[in-house]
Amino acid sequence: MRPLIDVWRSASSRLILIYGALFAIWCVILLGVVQWEASRYLVGVIDQMLLQRIHYLEVSDPRRLQGTVEAASVIDPKGIMWVGLFDADGKPVAGNITRLPDELVQDGVVYPLKASLADPDANRPARARGVTVHLANGQRLVVAKESNTIDGVGTIIKRGLLWGLSLTLLPGLLGGILIARGPARRIREIQDATAPIREGDLTRRLPVSRRGDELDLLAGIVNTMLGEIERLLGEVKGVCDNIAHDLRTPLTRLRTRLYRTQQQIGQRPEAALLDACVDDIDTVLTRFRALMRVSELEDRQRSACFADIDLAQVIRDVYEFYVPLAEDRGQRFELTVGELPALRGDPQLLFEALANLVGNAIKFTPNGGAVRLTAGVDVEGNARIDIVDSGPGIPTDEREAVVRRFYRGDNTRAQPGSGLGLSIVNAIVKLHGYSLEIGGDAHGAQFSVICNPKAA
Repeated sequence: MRPLIDVWRSASSRLILIYGALFAIWCVILLGVVQWEASRYLVGVIDQMLLQRIHYLEVSDPRRLQGTVEAASVIDPKGIMWVGLFDADGKPVAGNITRLPDELVQDGVVYPLKASLADPDANRPARARGVTVHLANGQRLVVAKESNTIDGVGTIIKRGLLWGLSLTLLPGLLGGILIARGPARRIREIQDATAPIREGDLTRRLPVSRRGDELDLLAGIVNTMLGEIERLLGEVKGVCDNIAHDLRTPLTRLRTRLYRTQQQIGQRPEAALLDACVDDIDTVLTRFRALMRVSELEDRQRSACFADIDLAQVIRDVYEFYVPLAEDRGQRFELTVGELPALRGDPQLLFEALANLVGNAIKFTPNGGAVRLTAGVDVEGNARIDIVDSGPGIPTDEREAVVRRFYRGDNTRAQPGSGLGLSIVNAIVKLHGYSLEIGGDAHGAQFSVICNPKAA
């Protein structure tokens, strides 16, 4: 299973995150507007209540005003509604307000209060509103009311916002994970299907589900392209194979005739020219055979005949085959074979590939040099075969190009050959599902064949 961070890299996951963020921002703005409107409405209701109450007290009989104020303060629970009557000097006469609030102006307008009327000395923030008027007899009348209702509404709205976001975003995130897992799984299936296509097997196609969505549409387009590419490459390959096959017969006849003519003229001066012509025709025929060999290997039909092989014995056969050549050149040819996992493949093809690599190593290693052929198991459990020489090496920028057909580097142009040997090796390696690595430095080249036991 892919890590969660990889799941959220998909386009659908990003859209879900963007939608969730926009939804959260919109909810905050909407509930903020609702809270502001509700607060404004409740403030208007409180102000209207205060104005009605103070108007009622203001028009009451002045002789009974003190008793009315006392009755009003008793009727309303303390801490919710306050009523106070003060004399001209600001001393309390009646009610439950002990002193005049500094914030109130005696103009009959409602003002917010900053200090608590229940305990003015505490100097704590108080949500209250009050109004005061100056009576005709010089007394001052104050009416105030707590506005905790507004705070309660705000608290309810905030809790609703938290619950709404929690009940929306959390299921959205879980749903996003579930939604993203489907496309991610299909992308992995497509990625797995493209692995053999990248290795040259154009007969493979991308999986298409029954959903008919965008991924299926894209997979169908790619499959159509692959079919057309396979058809075009098949036509090109067929034309090239036919040309190679058709030219090989007349060239063989031409070589035979030249050889007979050379035998007839004996030691005449023209014999050397005919000998050079025969050598050139042999070179062309060798290249044709190599091209036909590469085409045969790239056809991938021979993989159906793979069987269990003894890779260690194949390596020893290659070593024994090239030991005499290395001794003739005065080279030190070393062999090291360890325990190797069980593999499936074609021993003749693997012998051909390893023999080609070892032959190149001996050919490009100067007399008196060293060639090492080692085989063992790497850290991932794959069989690894290394051919290391002390020749001129392969430049880094040419290591990908040397496996192409007819490519010859600057260090090898003077050497005889067609430039198809490594192409054959690469085709054999890919046919088995193995990998070929090219390394080394200026003091020698290294070719490594990585054999995955699960590949073939």
